[in-house]
Amino acid sequence: QVQLVESGGGSVQAGGSLRLSCAVSNLAFVNYGMGWFRQAPGKEREFVAAIARYGGNTHYGDSVKDRFTISRDNTKTTVYLQMNDLKPEDTAVYFCAATVLNMSFLKNQYNYWGQGTQVTVSS
Repeated sequence: QVQLVESGGGSVQAGGSLRLSCAVSNLAFVNYGMGWFRQAPGKEREFVAAIARYGGNTHYGDSVKDRFTISRDNTKTTVYLQMNDLKPEDTAVYFCAATVLNMSFLKNQYNYWGQGTQVTVSS
């Protein structure tokens, strides 16, 4: 059974940093593009960042560009999201996901999802 398990969420003040991790198991990790999405209460799930299979290409949502960095370690089958200069509007549940495509920013192109980790940013 494929598993994606996020960790690293928590509460932080505005301007702070968090690093999310997503450990993937029972999946040919290197064959999948990986992404991070987030969902705030009452809002649709939003694209945050994506990374290609071998990490050579990345793509970010406009609201997180220059503040967030996605990376992956194929030897550890883990994808990361470094979040800096956090803002209250970054508050959401963050999900990692895997796609058979090399990379995508469309949530309906992702095949597997984690359960999410809560990030709360206070002003």
